[in-house]
Amino acid sequence: MARTVIVKDTLKDMAGALTPAERLLSDTLLRDYPMAGLQSITKLAEAAGVSTPTVIRLARKLGFDGFPEMQAALREEASAQIKKPILKREGWPQGRKDSPAFRNFAEAVFDNLNQTIERLDPATFDALAKVLADTRRSIFLLGGRITRSNADYFFNHLQIVRPGVTLLSQSPNVWPQYLIDMGPRSVLVIFDIRRYEADLARLASLAKERGVVIVLFTDQWGSPISQSADHVINALVEVPSSWDSTLGINLIVEALIAAIQTRRQEKARDRIEELEDMFRSTRIFRK
Repeated sequence: MARTVIVKDTLKDMAGALTPAERLLSDTLLRDYPMAGLQSITKLAEAAGVSTPTVIRLARKLGFDGFPEMQAALREEASAQIKKPILKREGWPQGRKDSPAFRNFAEAVFDNLNQTIERLDPATFDALAKVLADTRRSIFLLGGRITRSNADYFFNHLQIVRPGVTLLSQSPNVWPQYLIDMGPRSVLVIFDIRRYEADLARLASLAKERGVVIVLFTDQWGSPISQSADHVINALVEVPSSWDSTLGINLIVEALIAAIQTRRQEKARDRIEELEDMFRSTRIFRK
C-alpha cells in the first residue's frame, strides 16, 4: 500500500466490513488519531479492550503487511501534520503585542479547534443532527462539574428551535424521576470530560438498558461512556491551565444548533416567531 493513503480514511471506508472487536479498535484509533496508533501493539490492544491478533488482523484488512507497516504510515501522517501550517500561526495579527500568558492560552485553543475540526467525522455530525432534529424523539441533556454550562447552553438553544427538550437537574438524587420517562424514542445527551464522573456513567448505563440513544460529548481521550454511546463527539480540551477548555465542544454544539435549525426550516422559524410574540405580548421580565 502506498504511504500516501490516509489510514483514518481507509478505516471509515471499511467501517461496515469490520468485526465488533475491529470496530472497537477502529474507534480507539480514531478518538486520538494518529497518536493512538503510535504506541506499542500491546498498549493499543489494551486501550481498545481487544487482543493483539485483532490489531494485526485490522492492519492487514486495511492493506498493510502488518502492524509495523501501518504504524509507519501513521508516523508519516503525524510528521506531515506537524509541518503543516495551522490557524494559530496564519491568523495571528502581524506585530500584535499581547501578554505571553494570553497568547500561549489562545494558541493552545486555536490548536484545539483545528484538531477538533480535523478529527470530526462528517457522517457522525450529520447523523447526530438528524437525530436531534427529529421531534418524535424527546431529548434530555446533562453535563458534569465543568461541562454543565455546555449542557445548559445547548438546552437553551434546542428548546427554542424544537419541542420536547429537558435539562436534567445536577442532583443525582432526582435522576430516576427523569429516567422513568426515557425510552427507545428518547435521546440522552451527556457532556463528560476528564476527570470522568462515575455518576454520569451510571446514568448512561441505566438509560442504555431502557433503549435510550446515548450521545456523548467528550475529550480526546474519551470518557468511559464512549464504549456504550451511540454517537460520540471528541473535542480537544487541553490548555495551559488547571482546567480544561470546552471551546472545542461548544464549536460543535453551535454547528449542530445551526444544522438542526436548517433541517427544521419553516417549523423552527415559526416556533421562534411565536416565542418572540409571547415575549412581546407578556413583557415578561422587561421594563
